[in-house]
Amino acid sequence: MVTALARPGRELAKQLLVIQLSAVALVAVGMAATVSVNWGISALIGGGIFVVANAVFAWCAFMFSGARAAKKVAVSFYTGEVLKILITVVLFSFVYMYMQVELVPLKLTYLLALGINICAPVLFINNKK
Repeated sequence: MVTALARPGRELAKQLLVIQLSAVALVAVGMAATVSVNWGISALIGGGIFVVANAVFAWCAFMFSGARAAKKVAVSFYTGEVLKILITVVLFSFVYMYMQVELVPLKLTYLLALGINICAPVLFINNKK
């Protein structure tokens, strides 16, 4: 019963990750086709950083469910948020130090994925009455 309560949230998180990944891939392919392959790769890396960090957060956030596990739910949620921030910082640091990337598509695609995350409630409004 407890896992049944968390199932709709897990499904929404999966849908959001698929939407983000699809948008990042579409933008990366579009930039590779129109501008250059380096722009496409940079766009894929920038969006990928956000999608990977968000996937780790979603995994941590839905690790526990139910009223009896309220403290575990809160701890795993905050742990997921801290891990998301740390993964983002580490991946951006790695990319800046060890890779030759174009900064404009890297940051634009990261911001695109972030914008999808911010606008997610609008995407999933249920108008059934």
